[in-house]
Amino acid sequence: MLATGQESIDTQAVIQMDADYVMHTFNRQPVVFVRGEGMKVWDAEGREYLDFLAGIAVNGLGHCHPRLVSAISEQARTLMHVCNLYYVPQQPELAKRLVELSGLDKAFFCNSGAEANEAAIKLARKWAKEAHGPKRYEIITAEGSFHGRTLCTVTATGQPKYHQGFEPLVPGFKYVPFNDSRALEAAVTEHTCAIMLEPVQGESGVHPASPDYLAGVRELCDEKGLLLILDEIQTGLGRTGRWFGHEHYGIKPDIMTLAKTLGGGFPIGACLATDDAAKAFKPGSHASTFGGNPLACAAALATLHIMEQERLIENAADMGAYLVEALEELKARRDDIVEVRGVGLMAAIELSRDYAPAVAAGCLWRGLIVNPLGQNVIRFLPPLIVGKEHVDSAIRILSDAFSETGQAN
Repeated sequence: MLATGQESIDTQAVIQMDADYVMHTFNRQPVVFVRGEGMKVWDAEGREYLDFLAGIAVNGLGHCHPRLVSAISEQARTLMHVCNLYYVPQQPELAKRLVELSGLDKAFFCNSGAEANEAAIKLARKWAKEAHGPKRYEIITAEGSFHGRTLCTVTATGQPKYHQGFEPLVPGFKYVPFNDSRALEAAVTEHTCAIMLEPVQGESGVHPASPDYLAGVRELCDEKGLLLILDEIQTGLGRTGRWFGHEHYGIKPDIMTLAKTLGGGFPIGACLATDDAAKAFKPGSHASTFGGNPLACAAALATLHIMEQERLIENAADMGAYLVEALEELKARRDDIVEVRGVGLMAAIELSRDYAPAVAAGCLWRGLIVNPLGQNVIRFLPPLIVGKEHVDSAIRILSDAFSETGQAN
């Protein structure tokens, strides 16, 4: 047990209470985290862990960055929530900063990535009906994509395993292979209103768009009068070594969604759009009770300021290259790593054998948090503050975890 300042936490008691009272929607690891600082977290037994998952790309500033903690504490003491029937001064300030960074024109705030994608889907459909008539409603997404867990966004997700048991799904979605321009063009019909993609597919194993693919999609949307929606919930705000993942491809979307890193750990999502697309939303078209409240916006504003002042975008690019190089060197020493993929601090290794969960469990036991995807991919999403010493430690632990599985060369 570990004293947290208020009480001692019993790991087994927490696990049992979770089993008794919480819906079983996650296959949790038997660890209870109670404290975090920078790149590290500690569990209730006092064990220390190096975090290379960052709450699934959420804790971009690491854990409990003192300036973020101060901003949240100060705002919480002043005003946490008022509804959007009134003006919230932090909200236009945050919108202005995101508009300046993205080159888009307007922002809508919500609480999560799924809600941001819901807003994008609704906006695209409403815009299309006003611009082209009632037949335009269909959105094309990619196989292997992940857009959220609501009924609409899970339908947009191009992975059948997420659909099972929730049928009938929301009509109006079509899926095509990722990075296949011909298949995408062939899928466009008189009913198509938008194409929705991730610059890098994260949940299916870190698959970047090919160099010319997104440029071709942008051209196709312009030619056919479609909106291009880019889901940058995981790739946005420094994760790929740029502010936004699409900057690697030299294009701009009509609608872009953000969440995860935006609040530095505090829940907030955003849907950004051009003026032309945004004008489809009018009072009553869409809303969020909690979206853009003073506390969430204060957290996001502090996060953006810290990222700029501490040059975390540049660090993500440099350390991402260092991480991929280190993973490539590990691959060269092994025959069970078949591919290393990565853009910035969004990286993965694909294994020739189905034992990614065992390797990840070995890492956790040794004090490293990584993320197995399926049976043969391990994903790395460290905080943007990561340094070379952290990467070196992570690679040593990962190498030891491979050896523990009995698969060492």
